[in-house]
Amino acid sequence: MKSIVFDTNVLLDLFVFNDFRALHLKQALLEHKIDALASLKTLEEFADVISRPLFSLGTAEQEKILLQWKSLSRLLDDQSLLHSPWRCQDSDDQIFLDLAFTAKPCTLISKDNEVLKFAARAVKEGVLISADYNSLDL
Repeated sequence: MKSIVFDTNVLLDLFVFNDFRALHLKQALLEHKIDALASLKTLEEFADVISRPLFSLGTAEQEKILLQWKSLSRLLDDQSLLHSPWRCQDSDDQIFLDLAFTAKPCTLISKDNEVLKFAARAVKEGVLISADYNSLDL
């Protein structure tokens, strides 16, 4: 089973916007065809983002989204994560790199340019970093 890390923007597409480009990924999640990874820090960031007024989500809807994501992901302990050799300026982004590096071989789907800039170096370490929702062979 393929290990995959979704950054927060991708989680928004999966669980808030129901972006048609990500529907096959959500289906793969629901069918447990991929090993989706999370950590407490990534869950906290996702919770923080979906609580912002921009998304107009009530507390109950936020909790439902978080519970669904938690039920579909495998939680890794933040303390057990290896530090990736790629250093991101934003600690909110760094956690996704560390999570993917720890789980290698792994795919990290991200739309964040600060994460994507490490793609060429990461592939040498067994981590595919891509913004392409079709980069997984499902």
